[in-house]
Formats: sequence, structure tokens, C-alpha cells
Amino acid sequence: MKQTIVSLLLICVSTFLTAQTRVTGTVADANGPLPQANVFIDGTIDGCLTDSLGHFAFETEVRDTLVLRVSFVGYEDQRRLLVGGQHRDLHIRLRTAALPIDEVTVTASTFSFGQTSSMKQLDALDVVMTGNSCGDVVAALHDLPGTQRVGEDGKLYVRGGDQSECQTFVNGMHVLAPYTTNAENTAVRGRFSPFLFKGINFSLGGYEGEYGQALSSVLPMETTDKAESDKLGVSASLVDWNAGGTKALGTAAISFNASYTDLALYENLMPSRQDWLKPYRNLAAEAQMKKEWGEQTHWKTYMSYDRTRFRLHTEDRPLSLREGNLYVNSVLRTTVGTGCRLMTGVAYSQIDNAIDHALQLGDSYRNKREELHLKAELSRVVSERVKVNAGVEDYGRWSSKDYRMATQDSAYRLDYHLTGAHLDAQWRVWRHLFLSTSLRTEHLSTDGQWIWMPRVTLNYLPNARLRLSASWGRYSQTAEDDYLALGRGSMRQSMADHAILGITYRRGSQHFRVEPYYKRYRHLPLYSEGQWRATGKGYSRGLDLYNEGSWLGGRLVTTAAYSFCDAERSYLDYPEPSVPRYSTRHNLNLTARYYIAPWRTFLGLAESYASGRPYHNPNKPGYMNAHARAFNEVSMNLTFLVHPKVIVYTSMSNLLGRRNVFGYQYSNNGAVGTPILPSSDHFFYIGVFISIKSNKAYDIANF
Repeated sequence: MKQTIVSLLLICVSTFLTAQTRVTGTVADANGPLPQANVFIDGTIDGCLTDSLGHFAFETEVRDTLVLRVSFVGYEDQRRLLVGGQHRDLHIRLRTAALPIDEVTVTASTFSFGQTSSMKQLDALDVVMTGNSCGDVVAALHDLPGTQRVGEDGKLYVRGGDQSECQTFVNGMHVLAPYTTNAENTAVRGRFSPFLFKGINFSLGGYEGEYGQALSSVLPMETTDKAESDKLGVSASLVDWNAGGTKALGTAAISFNASYTDLALYENLMPSRQDWLKPYRNLAAEAQMKKEWGEQTHWKTYMSYDRTRFRLHTEDRPLSLREGNLYVNSVLRTTVGTGCRLMTGVAYSQIDNAIDHALQLGDSYRNKREELHLKAELSRVVSERVKVNAGVEDYGRWSSKDYRMATQDSAYRLDYHLTGAHLDAQWRVWRHLFLSTSLRTEHLSTDGQWIWMPRVTLNYLPNARLRLSASWGRYSQTAEDDYLALGRGSMRQSMADHAILGITYRRGSQHFRVEPYYKRYRHLPLYSEGQWRATGKGYSRGLDLYNEGSWLGGRLVTTAAYSFCDAERSYLDYPEPSVPRYSTRHNLNLTARYYIAPWRTFLGLAESYASGRPYHNPNKPGYMNAHARAFNEVSMNLTFLVHPKVIVYTSMSNLLGRRNVFGYQYSNNGAVGTPILPSSDHFFYIGVFISIKSNKAYDIANF
């Protein structure tokens, strides 16, 4: 019996050993090896992924005939019939696939985050852990090329344009005021939490016809879809406290979020340069309702309101500010007819600002702005080669300003409409060549003119690694309400022409990007000969470089962004063509994030450098004739994954304690300028994020 059992075991072992065949080889395209390609035997689970050099090796059962299948995103699948002993040292070459037009996004100069991205992935937790962002979307975007560091207000300045030239959209609808309000020389924060959004697209220029009223850049953000389960989360830090959650109701969901910010505790621990009488306080609330009718119809309504208050002793007066900021939008997306997608939306913004002792003791400033944005869009994939999108929209705007002081009063009332329409078409001209054409037209009621803005983008994708692009377009933006009122009907829309070239290359975990650009401005607001006119002009030209890499098996992620910007314009109170006060010629941002596995901790470092900003010294001839010293800041953050439902985040800005000066201000007869400094040389942040009810580990999103 023992001999029989041994014989059977030997037969089984022998059979097993002889039944395994090793399959080896390499996978490449026309440019070299392809890492992470999927290689397997068709109809089985036998296979593997290629390594960084495109090599593969695995074992499978012996068969008379094997069908080897190789797949990789962006390439056509290849099947190879293997007969007999033809299983080793195989050389597989893949061809790039001709993608249907609905799977291709033809854009120029865009960075995408979250689910919308095929170029770069960044979710809400990544935003929290980026540099010294402290959980702010806007601060995280400052690490990208093309942005310029303006530390005294913290807003987005892109490629030589001022902060008003970057416009924000939520679910395709315009946001009139995307920032909170803060004291002078104190960086503001974006109003929206990163945990609210599933996708963020930040375009530095060259965007399609859907987006108007933005001279330099757009920040479109898409809120999360219907939740599959209930959520409840809380967070607390030295400066703010938050609570929020979601209730899933089958095909619908209701979400809320509430936050309270108060600088009193932080000011007691780490006093700033501000002389607070009542420290900054902000109470904010958000709510969202989502509903689905089948797979084709989706409805979202989002509401947010925040109230800001503070009192600050400045010069010889107790400046007091109160502001309320309301934003509501509702969007419906559905299918109509044969293959047509319809989007309709409405958005309302209201900002009510009151300041006492604004410029001198005893004065009173009141400003109220409202906007009603209506929009409808129809899109259709005509064929695998053509996709079209057409839309109409209307901006109704109302604004009032009332400034009173002892010697004189000034006030205005504005009521105007801006109507726009666009037609976009994307074409697959050839297997690897894609063309996007747009035509946008707008009519401003204050000047009665129609303007036409053609835009075109050409993308060449020879393979999944390389993208070459060229873009040209014309863009417009209505002047701010103050200038419209002062211009007395003569203030036409400002115009900018964008020309952008782009090269994007990916190899393994490395991502490289090079983009030279040129912008030409016309019809900017300019104060000349005692009147406001739309006669300002200027240009901005430069080069953006970007690299992102993953190292040490993904534990280390690094980014490097460099921007060269040569900008000059005559506008506002610039009496002659000059470099804008906010523009810096050289900008460098370096970040690194390392995951320390034994401690479940992320360590982040960020270095920001910007060459000196120009300012006007009346003691010297010429205008904008001096430069402040360079800005340099090193920041660090630590993120502890304490528990699958608890995250502790800490950060410290300006570790080296450098005294950054943004420029100098001179009084009318002052011989010595007063330096413009941040409210504090350092900012320390520590926050605890807790998921009380969630089915996912480290899911700290309330929405």
C-alpha cells in the first residue's frame, strides 16, 4: 500500500511539473518598452503585468495551442497563436488605438484632478496633504506651473493676469465670488471644500467655447454624484471646526456641511502683525441634494452661505467688516431624442459687503452684488469621428455701491445683462490627430455690441505617451462693476488672444510637460486724462515646465514646476506700460511627499520661490521702477493615518523664518516706503479628521 501511495504521489508531482510551461518575452510600441501592459492566456487567469523594461514571464498549463493576449490602455489588443514550444523570448509590438471621439478630450494647457483625469490624479485627501495647502483647493493649485505667488491675498494669478481673470464654475455654472473675505495682507481661502468635488479641472488658457467671461483661466469643478451609503464626519483644528454628512435615500441623497472659523485661539497662541479688535470669524453652511432617474437623468442642487465678521485697528481707525456670501445652483442633465445630452442650469450669487471706517474715521461703505446665470447646452456624438456641443446662456447682474464720508458721498446703481452662445465641434481628423473648433459670441447690454471669438485646438497623439498640442483663441471679460460705473457706458469688454504650444510626455511613473505661450490684451480699463476708458493694452509671454514622478515603488512622489513670465500692460492707474505689481518673472515650486509605511505617515515638503515683484518708488524716475527682494518659503506637513477613520494633519509654513516683502507703499509725500508684509511670517496648522459613519477606510469626505 505504501509503495502504491508513493508511486501515485510521484506520478502527480511528475504530471504537475511537466504540465507547467513558462512564457516569456517583451512588449513594446514604436518608441520602446511598455511597462504595466497586461499579458495573459486568453480564456484563463494565467498571466502578469510587464515590468519597467517591458519584460514579462509567467507559467501556464501545457496545451497544444495557446492564445496569448496583450492589452494596454490606448493601444489595440493583440492576440498571438503559440504552437508547440514557441513560448519563450516573444516580442510583442502594440499599435496605438484609434479612440472614438467621445473618449478623447481635446484641451490645451489643462490640469485635471480626481475622476476627470487621465493625466494626473489628485483626490480630496491629496489636496489636504499638498504643500502647505491646509485643505484649501486654491492653495494647492499654487504648486502648478503658470501660477504666481501673491502672498498678501492668496488668490489665483495665472500667466501674467490678475486675480479677476480666473473664473470659477461649479457643475458648469458660474460663481461670482469664489473666495472668502479677509483682512489686508492676509491670504484668503477658497470658499469650497475639496471633499465636495469628484473632479477639478484647472485650465491655464486655451479653453473651449463653453466658458466665457474669463480672460486668463478657468477653474471648473464637478460635485460628487449620488452617495451609495450614509456618511458622517467631523474635523477640528486650531482655527476651524467642521461637521457634515450624507443621507442616502435610494436613488437620491441629501448632504450637509457646517463650519466655523475663529482666529481668537490662534492669535492668542501665535500673534500676528494685525491689531485685531475682534478676530476674524466665519460661519459657513453647505447643502446638496442629488437625484437620479435611471442612468440618463441626473439632478443636483447645491447651496452655500457664509458670514464673515472682524474688527481691526489700522492706522488711526477701527475698521469693521461684515459680509454675507450666498451661492445656489441647480443643474439637470438628461438624454433627449437620439443620443443627445441636454444640460440646463440656473445659478444665483449674492455678496453683501459692509465696512465702517474703511478709509477714514467715520466713513461708511456698502456694496451689494447679485448675479443670475441661466444656461442650456445640447451635446451629441455624431459618429466615432465627430462630437458637437452647442449652448446659450445669460448673465443678469445687479450692483449697488454707497460710500459716505464727512466731506462727500459717492454711489452708483448698475443693472445689465450679458448674453452668450457657443458652438463647439471635436473632430478625429486622422488616427492620431484631433481638432477642436469653437465659436463663441457675446452681447453686453451696456455697449450694445456683439463680439465674436473663434478658438481652435489641435492635438496629435502618436502614442499613449506623447501628446503635442497647439491652440489659439480669443477671450473676453466684462470690466468690474466699479469701472463700468465710472466709465459711463464707454467701457466695452476686455479682450485677450491666447496662443499656446504644448508637449506632454509620460513614461512609466514620470510625467513631463512643456508649454510656451503668448497672450495679447486689448480694451482693458485705463484711467487717462481724468476719465475711465477701455483703452488699456498689454501682453504676457512665457514658458511653463512641469515634472511629476513616482519613486521607491510609489512611496515617494515629487513635482517640479517652473514658470518664466514676461508681462507688461497699461491699465487701471498704470500711466505707462509697466510690469504689473503682482507679476514675477521667475517662479519655482518643488514638492515631495514620502510615505513612511511603518508609521502610516505621509511627510510632505514644499519649496516656493518667486523673483522680486515690481513697485513704484516716487523718489526715482519712471513708473514701477524698483523690485522687492525675492520670495522664498519652505513648508512642511505631516499626515498621520492614526486609524482607518481618523487622520491627523499638521503643517508649518516658512520653516526658515524668512521675512518676505511683497513690495513697498509710499504716502503722498513719503520719502521712505512702508514694506508690504504678510500678516504672519509663519502659519501653523493642525487638524483632526474623523469619519464617524462610513464604509470606506480614510474616507473623510462629508459629501
